[in-house]
Amino acid sequence: MNERRQEAKGNMLSRFATAATAWSGSTYAFVLAALIIVVWGVTGPLFHYSDTWQLVINTGSSIVTFLMVFLIQRAQNKDSMAVQLKLDEIVAALEGASNRLISVEDLSEAELKVLRIHFQRLAEMAKRDETITESHSVEEAEVRHNFKEDRRKARVAP
Repeated sequence: MNERRQEAKGNMLSRFATAATAWSGSTYAFVLAALIIVVWGVTGPLFHYSDTWQLVINTGSSIVTFLMVFLIQRAQNKDSMAVQLKLDEIVAALEGASNRLISVEDLSEAELKVLRIHFQRLAEMAKRDETITESHSVEEAEVRHNFKEDRRKARVAP
């Protein structure tokens, strides 16, 4: 029963955050924000540009900014996950693409650096090819690397 309540709260919070994100990026939100600034500016002489008058806009803008940081981050996380899933689908569907790159975002920074070096090497290999349409996958490069390594070992072995 508690799990259902928590799930309902989570869904409600998610729906609210999605709606707030969509609304905050709308023309209406911009017009409202601009209108608030105009009203605040116009009331300056009325309040003799007092410290309280300035504090109202500073506090309001700080609160809105604080909340918007979390809404923007949530929207970016969701978009990033959707893009990543689409890329994973493309990698999984393409013949010759390395399936090891599916969920590459879960690798550590060190592992990503190793992959980057590997792909830089592939790019160098591609530059040396006679035709621009030739491609290399991680597996092809690995097979060539292993072949070369075996040849080297065979030359060194007595």
